[in-house]
Amino acid sequence: MDYKDFAEIDLKELYKQLDSNKNGLTQSQAEQKLKKFGSNIITRARGESQIKTFFKSFSSMMAILLWVSGIIAIFAGITELGIAIWAVNVINGLFSFWQEFAAKKATDSLMKMLPTYASVYRDGKLTKIEATKMVPGDIFSIQAGNSISADARLIETDELQVDESALTGESTLVSKSPDYSKGQGKFAYGNLIYAGTTVSVGTGLAIALSTGMKTEFGKIAQLTQTAKRVDSPLQIELNRLTRQLSIIAISIGVVFFFAAVFLVKNPIAKSFIFSLGMIVAFIPEGLLPTVTLSLAQAVQRMAHKNALVKNLNSVETLGETTVIATDKTGTLTQNQMTINHIWTKESEYEVSGEGYINNGEIREKNKPVVLSEHSSLEQLIKIASLDNDTEVQAPKSLKDSPKIIGTPTEASLTILTEKSGIDFVALKKKMPRIHEVHFDSRRQRMSTIHQLADNKRVIFTKGALDFVLQVTDRILDNGKVRSITENDKKEILDANRKYASDGLRSLAFAYRETDNKVDPKEYKIDNTEEHLIFVGLASMSDPPRPQVYQAVKKAHSAGIKIIMVTGDSELTAKSVAMKIGLVSKKVQVVTGERLSRMNTDQLKKALSGEIIFARVAPEQKYQIVTTLQSMGHIVASTGDGVNDAPALKQANIGVAMGVSGTDVAKDAADMILTDDNFASIVSAIEEGRAVYSNIQKFLLYILNSNMPEAIPSVLFLLSGGIIPLSLTVMQILTVDLGTDMLPALGLGAEKIEAGVMEQPPRDRKAHLLTKNLLVKAFGWYGLWGSIISTAAYFFINWTLGWPGQALVSSGANYREATTMTLAAIVFFQISAAIDARTEKISVFKIGIFSNHHVDFGIFFEILLLIVLMYVPFLQNLFETAPLKPLEWLLLACVPLPMILLEEGRKAWVRKHD
Repeated sequence: MDYKDFAEIDLKELYKQLDSNKNGLTQSQAEQKLKKFGSNIITRARGESQIKTFFKSFSSMMAILLWVSGIIAIFAGITELGIAIWAVNVINGLFSFWQEFAAKKATDSLMKMLPTYASVYRDGKLTKIEATKMVPGDIFSIQAGNSISADARLIETDELQVDESALTGESTLVSKSPDYSKGQGKFAYGNLIYAGTTVSVGTGLAIALSTGMKTEFGKIAQLTQTAKRVDSPLQIELNRLTRQLSIIAISIGVVFFFAAVFLVKNPIAKSFIFSLGMIVAFIPEGLLPTVTLSLAQAVQRMAHKNALVKNLNSVETLGETTVIATDKTGTLTQNQMTINHIWTKESEYEVSGEGYINNGEIREKNKPVVLSEHSSLEQLIKIASLDNDTEVQAPKSLKDSPKIIGTPTEASLTILTEKSGIDFVALKKKMPRIHEVHFDSRRQRMSTIHQLADNKRVIFTKGALDFVLQVTDRILDNGKVRSITENDKKEILDANRKYASDGLRSLAFAYRETDNKVDPKEYKIDNTEEHLIFVGLASMSDPPRPQVYQAVKKAHSAGIKIIMVTGDSELTAKSVAMKIGLVSKKVQVVTGERLSRMNTDQLKKALSGEIIFARVAPEQKYQIVTTLQSMGHIVASTGDGVNDAPALKQANIGVAMGVSGTDVAKDAADMILTDDNFASIVSAIEEGRAVYSNIQKFLLYILNSNMPEAIPSVLFLLSGGIIPLSLTVMQILTVDLGTDMLPALGLGAEKIEAGVMEQPPRDRKAHLLTKNLLVKAFGWYGLWGSIISTAAYFFINWTLGWPGQALVSSGANYREATTMTLAAIVFFQISAAIDARTEKISVFKIGIFSNHHVDFGIFFEILLLIVLMYVPFLQNLFETAPLKPLEWLLLACVPLPMILLEEGRKAWVRKHD
């Protein structure tokens, strides 16, 4: 049976189906069922072991390449180099494992949300048992404050209201009763309650239908567990880059092997070791730690923008985002219901201000009203004030938000009362409440009875318009009560339709004076909500967040599609979407019911145009995300409830709400918004785009040094060994893992370039290592670096008597020559670090020293070079020697001409772009 059958079936037949009765199960029956159905727990899908996760952190393609590089270095007799490369890999692996270990424990949070104990009838007696031992057919009681342990059908209720927001995403309390009723949405059966939800008001008795993983709660848990995390675009790109660099390095190694054999006439064994050394030299050992630490820096910057990122690679994935599937309430809007308009027979009024603070007033035709001059309005305010169970506590400071004790709808009425100027405390004393008829989803009304001073009483009623009109036969018109006419009703309904078309939700207000003859406890629906006097309407909305307008505009200019996926009504969803500029009038609104009838091709076609989803179920949000991904989109999906967890985990970027979000949603997500604000997502995407651009910048910076590192070997080979190697392998490692590291990290912290959000998302076919980047790295930066470093080597030899004497090939002079080559590369890299900060814009325009991370990196590489030259232990390890003052002077002259030369190239590019 499905839940529709459970809701509709006769209760006696249901007892029979579940092998139970009104007195509950016997202990023997319960034990048998426990064996059959299993414990009432959220079982955990077998996940990856911690050991496997640990080793996985050391087995990415780049990590494997570095492991192999270390082995090659040790095999080639360069043990120190091999150990250094491995150390880099170990540090990165441990960091990655820590990230994995700290993330995503969604199922643990799901289990924590289930209650520990339940009160069930066993052998005819109410017994407290562990909730894990509940079984289908158990009769159990619930009361305010209880979490519900199983999906169940209600048998008895007393003014029962349930908070189902964890499942539906909607914060409004839902009234429940034993009578069958079906509203909109999957969880709208009025006589069914669900595991993981909470009783807010009243009491009830229910029979368990499903437990554990068979509940709707469990099904969502299963979706969350089985949703597979796909590799991020950055992971895919780094794997591709690793393959490319491996091919380049191995190809160079093969070429150098044959050149050493045939040109230099080296023995095969010696040529092989020489070629292995070249392979190691051409692998950018610093790339992996640079990428990792750059992403970590981006995470810190995004934290200051109210976005906490749990997975490093998620930072760059944000920059790839093509679609944002976003909630409405609390993300696009403030989740603060606000009364905007009031309608009475006398007049129509506007209410200024937004949110749960007294920051506005009631106006008629742009003039503030004097309440005593508007009798119908004054009566409506009294009803809104007293027929109300919600308290709004003012914030303690400007940084805090108001605290609501009750429902958002009633909170808006409380604030309306404050804006009207009525003395609520005095009014409450003058008209004390003596009884209440709670809100009920069937009749859509709430009434309170108040004692008046003249031994009379007044009944105040508020609720949905249609349901209030059903029990009214009179209307308050200019202070006088008269019979309500069909024309009156038409006016009221027309006003309601006008507000609804603007996405506003209206409440109707009515009242009736009565005598003291009825005992307060005897007031029921039938003798309370009858012959009422209609007063008016109050229309409310959840105002959009102020920042959302600009954020939507920025996202659209960046080529990012935004799709609203909400549990709210079609009309409200469309109205809000149009108000904030999300969609045009031609937008297609698809309800969950309609979505359930669509096949994959129909859904893909719908997703290709402007679309909004309303009244959707949890698995449908998941379906929307997976379909978008199958269409080639990078999807960021927002959510805050248990119902959102599967979609959050499936999305390329799951974005949970930090303020209103459940632990389940936060654990399933990749990013948490500390302010629940859609604008923070767009800011994070902007940061993500900058990260990708910065990765390319430091990739350019790292790769360009490969040319001057390789040229010494090329000259050695082409000269048949006459020109000695002007750079040792350990000195190459000094550049790759030492001097280049911090400036590269500084490039990773480069500020966002202008116009980054005016470009469409990066083409999925585009790659980090592009033809243009290679040409610039090797054919421009690398060429000049090679010329300068080679000139530096020959300069030292010239001062020692070359070309009259042979080039130095050993001893202190040789060390000085190789040190000068190394230093020339480092000083050229100073200019390269500054030049790589922008692609086309002049660095003088953004400030040549405006990136303090790059400045510090330059200072560090000069300091490191000095240490390697002058510390005896390091001199021996890296085969360096001190340089003379003239040599230092020549080195100091290298950066500025190179910066000016690159500025000339950028100027030419800007002119011809």
